[in-house]
Amino acid sequence: MRRIALTITAAALLATPAYAQSYAGNWGCRDSTTNHAGVLTIYGDVYGFASTTFGDTASGTGTLTPYQDGVGFTDGPLKTAKGIDAGRIVPDPNAGVALQLETKDAIVMLCLAH
Repeated sequence: MRRIALTITAAALLATPAYAQSYAGNWGCRDSTTNHAGVLTIYGDVYGFASTTFGDTASGTGTLTPYQDGVGFTDGPLKTAKGIDAGRIVPDPNAGVALQLETKDAIVMLCLAH
């Protein structure tokens, strides 16, 4: 019985998606014109964004809600200044995975892991 329970538990853990928790770390972000927009750092349920534009109100820290396929921005400068609601893990042909930052209406940044 123990072996069966242990096997089922191990199978359940191995069946979790490969992208789970892959949003944590440092991301170099580019805007819709492919210009470098800044660096996004995500750890746990907090984030920090450093814009490449001096005095940009999008720079700062905030909180987020982790999801299986990315994150939801709860508050902070990306949410208030840029209207970004979500960061979704998507496949990228060159980098493997990317974090796609989205508003309700559009994709506004694509971030690659550093």
